[in-house]
Parts: sequence; C-alpha cells; structure tokens
Amino acid sequence: MNTLSTQSHLFASLTAYLQDLQESGLDGIPAEMVTMKEANTAPQLTAIAKQSIEGAMTDQLNTPEIHETLEQIRKNLGPCQRCKLGATRKNLVFGTGNPKARLVFVGEGPGADEDAQGEPFVGDAGKMLNRIIAAMELKREDVYICNVVKCRPPQNRPPESDEVSACSPFLLRQLQSVKPEVIVALGTSAAQALLQIKTPISKMRGKFHDFHGMPLMPTYHPSYLLRSGGNSDSFWSVWDDMTQVLQLLKLPVPIKNRSK
Repeated sequence: MNTLSTQSHLFASLTAYLQDLQESGLDGIPAEMVTMKEANTAPQLTAIAKQSIEGAMTDQLNTPEIHETLEQIRKNLGPCQRCKLGATRKNLVFGTGNPKARLVFVGEGPGADEDAQGEPFVGDAGKMLNRIIAAMELKREDVYICNVVKCRPPQNRPPESDEVSACSPFLLRQLQSVKPEVIVALGTSAAQALLQIKTPISKMRGKFHDFHGMPLMPTYHPSYLLRSGGNSDSFWSVWDDMTQVLQLLKLPVPIKNRSK
C-alpha cells in the first residue's frame, strides 16, 4: 500500500471513530473534526485527529460521570461494518459474563466456534480458559470475557491494524463500563493491542502493566497451551500469572500440585 493510500485509510478510520464517539454522547468533540474532508492537508489533519482521539479516549476512560451499560454499547455497535471483517463473519461476538466483574479476560478475536455461536471462548481454547478460571476457584459467570476484535479474522489469522483500530473504541468502552479491578490479556495480539507495544508475550507476562489506571496482566493464550500440552511449563507460567491476579484481588490462592 502506498503512502497516500495509507494516509487515506487512516484518515477515514479516524474520522469514523470520531463519529462513533459523538454518537455515543461523548462531549467535547469539535464538530469540524467529525465532518472534516480529506484534502491535500490530510497528513496534518490526521495528526490533529489522532490527538483529538487520544484526548477523547482518555476523557471517556477517566470521567466517572460518563457510564454506559454494555447493552448500550452493543446497541451502538449495531450490525457493524466498520472494517472488512464485517463482510465475512457469521455472528458478531461482543462479550459475555458479569457486567460488574472484578476480572476481565481479553482475547485477540473469535474463532470458528465463536463465530458460529456469537459468544467468545466457546471452542477448545474456551475449554482451556474455563479450566484456568476453575483452577482459580472462580466461575465463568463471575468474570467478563471479550476480544480485541468482535468478528472472526479469516483462517484465524491475527487481527490487522485497521481492524484493531476499528474495534478498539468499543473495547475501551466495554472496559470502562465493567470497570474491572484487573484485566488479563490473553496472548500476544491482545496484549500488544491493549498496551500499544510490540514486546513479545514471553517478555510481557509475569508482571502487571498499567492500562489507563487499571492493572493488566499479559499471559499466554489458551490455544498456545493446547499446542504445548496441558501440563507444560507454559501452563504453569499462566498459573503463576493467575496467582498474582488472585493476590491483587485479595482472593485465596489454591494450592496446586505441579507433578500432576
């Protein structure tokens, strides 16, 4: 993709995001930013738009007076066609679980089973996540589960940057609505998208990171555990990460026998 095409795509994505924020009722977005047209000054306008977006997202996450229910956010998302994934999905996969959960799990995107059923983590990776949640002596309905993108990428490939950009506003609004005490990012794509860094998951996991004032623990994706074996070193690395999560939540840490 050439430079002009890239700038045009970014310009359109940023403008659409501003429109979504305005439709959601967020104040403080200049009308000219929402209605601006691409011109020869597109690179400069894109920089201005990006600055406005970053400020709007920060305001939305940090302003206690603004609160949307998950139902309102889902309604605003609608039959989404904000990126190319909308044309190939069967079902949009929004999220599931406790709307006031203390703990939120965020994956990268739906797979085939999730696309078919419209619910996140219901396939084999979902069974592994359920195993992790049960090992923490929690129930699936105690937590909230969602993904960075709401539609299945073809062949389960990682979400592309424009797809992440289109979905990120809604993920941010979901997290603000739930207001969890801890977020767990499942896998490289989810952690990198949330933290806006390119660090490998092996380097990120094992310690908390700040996400708009919320502690975020990156850990391996359940599908990675399936590939590496249920009693592998990586499984116990995930358990070590979940131990830190339980400790931060001031919940009991079950004793596990690593020889099994």
